[in-house]
Amino acid sequence: MKSINLNYQYNKSHRMIVLLFLFFTPLAFASGGGENTINLLWIPIILLLAKLSSLVEKIKQPAVLGELIIGVIIGNLFLFGINIFEPIKTNHIILFLAELGVVILLFQIGLESNIEEMRKVGFRALLVAVVGVALPFALGFYVGQLLMPGLDFNSYLFLGATLTATSVGITGRVFKDLNKLQTKEAQIVLGAAVIDDVIGLIILAVVSAIVVTGAVSVSNISMITMKAVAFLVLALFLGQLLAPKIGQIFSKIHSGMSMRFTLVISLGLIFAYLAHLAGLAPIIGAFAAGLLLEPVHFNRFDHPEINEEINKAIIDTDDNTKEKVNNILSKHNDHHMNYLVEPLGYFLVPIFFVITGMQVKLETLFDPKILAIALAITAVAFIGKLASGLMAGKDVNKWIVGWGMAPRGEVGLIFAMIGNQLGVISEELFSVIIIMVILTTLFTPPILNYLLRKS
Repeated sequence: MKSINLNYQYNKSHRMIVLLFLFFTPLAFASGGGENTINLLWIPIILLLAKLSSLVEKIKQPAVLGELIIGVIIGNLFLFGINIFEPIKTNHIILFLAELGVVILLFQIGLESNIEEMRKVGFRALLVAVVGVALPFALGFYVGQLLMPGLDFNSYLFLGATLTATSVGITGRVFKDLNKLQTKEAQIVLGAAVIDDVIGLIILAVVSAIVVTGAVSVSNISMITMKAVAFLVLALFLGQLLAPKIGQIFSKIHSGMSMRFTLVISLGLIFAYLAHLAGLAPIIGAFAAGLLLEPVHFNRFDHPEINEEINKAIIDTDDNTKEKVNNILSKHNDHHMNYLVEPLGYFLVPIFFVITGMQVKLETLFDPKILAIALAITAVAFIGKLASGLMAGKDVNKWIVGWGMAPRGEVGLIFAMIGNQLGVISEELFSVIIIMVILTTLFTPPILNYLLRKS
């Protein structure tokens, strides 16, 4: 009877919360309290919708797929005359939080990756990246001419450039959700995706220069390449050299968890900014920072209080028990930096994927001719990246590597938007590219999820 009463009270309270939410939400939108104030409502709405979308995990799909889909749904409600979510698309603070979210995600992935393991697969990652850029570019350039004849030469160049993109954020999230970041396939994909971004940046810069000036100099290409390579080399070398010294200096000021958290996050964001200065995407800098940071760099800081309590509790136990407990504590200490950053990821990363989904425009699917061309280009986009997986070597699952390179996501959208801003991409071609981005973004997570679970 008591249980029934408790359930009744819970359901009653739950209904009251829902009613209050439904009552106050329209008031909040009508209040005109300013953009900053309304974000106090937008942020929890986005987060709650993202968690609601995690129902896809019940059918063994990664959470990122649900977040993308819920973003697509609320981003296209305007097609049915529901415009309540439209302000989010132009809200600068929400857009910044989304950008910060993908930076934190790549930083987390870097923290959970092993630099030695990535070095072991470095050459294979390079081969995967080169094929994953060259083949999609060539296919996009030539197939685009066959399917959409009569466009400007530069339009085909931009189409090819867009197909070279890889969204490491989406792939990395799938690997992370399934605890597969330590596999060889994940290491190859992550390494290849970084190289892919560098090469893609060079191609984008070259194609943009051709559009704007009609030509591009060898010196400009060399400068872009040198800056990108120099940043990655110096970031990893100097970072590993300086990180222990920085940790030692700041541990003398304060050795608590707050200082460790501040240092870890600050280094990730500083490297993201330095990558931007070098002309690279900030996510590459964040990934490099996470890759170079190791637990030993922070061994002068305090361990969590629970460690001390556990150590006191096992003083009188036998040696075998002490060894087992110490091994467990050691494992968690090694991953403590990940645990520090994780709550920030819970807050920001879902915002990024929901906002990415909101950028998808479903009205582009309504033209049968455009849709047919887009499906063909999408097939080409998948083929180009799947073929890159063949370069991964004998001892890995080539399908996982190929599908891991497939999603275009936010990177593809950026390429398309730049082409649109330069006036080189027509409305029809822009729609084709957007549909390709939608399909590669939404189809890849469940397929990759299936392959990883099967393996």
